[in-house]
Amino acid sequence: QVQLVESGGGSVESGGSLRLSCGASGYILSSTCMGWFRQFPGQEREAVATLDSDGSPTYADSVKGRFTLSHDNAKRVTLQMNSLKPEDTAMYYCAAAPEGRLTPSRSLRPEEYIYWGQGTQVTVSV
Repeated sequence: QVQLVESGGGSVESGGSLRLSCGASGYILSSTCMGWFRQFPGQEREAVATLDSDGSPTYADSVKGRFTLSHDNAKRVTLQMNSLKPEDTAMYYCAAAPEGRLTPSRSLRPEEYIYWGQGTQVTVSV
């Protein structure tokens, strides 16, 4: 079992910044992959930024150059979101794939992840 606890999120004006953090506990291996996904109302979850099995980040095209994913160990990842836009408004979820070993492309697929956080809302106003 893996437990994911998210923090951060909230409301900000367009052009502002927010930071999301996710801490993991439980069955965490050195190969565990973690990442951030988001979900718009009525849509499927989509990848925002993920770490592959080498610990390298992969970003969705829509956030490249604005968001930065970092990790200080295998148990915490932080998503720095700058230059936020109203279209970034969504529920953001942290996810973990304990067995890891994900290539960059596979790390962007929600179905590769077993554990999910409770979600944190990000709202960007015009």
